[in-house]
Amino acid sequence: MREKVETALGRIRPALQADGGDVELVDICDGVVSLRLTGACKGCPMATMTLRNGIERILREQVPEVEEVVAV
Repeated sequence: MREKVETALGRIRPALQADGGDVELVDICDGVVSLRLTGACKGCPMATMTLRNGIERILREQVPEVEEVVAV
């Protein structure tokens, strides 16, 4: 599952990096993916929306085993 999540994040990263941010995979436990937003994403007021409406939606579409995505 980790490899699938990393592959999906690789597809998401260019959009985040275009805005000066990035995302790193911290952990996966029982279908919960823990991510760390970095760069401009770290303090951005839109980070929660990016996480839920963007990253989580795409991860759940591409990796059905993902149940939830949380920021750490």
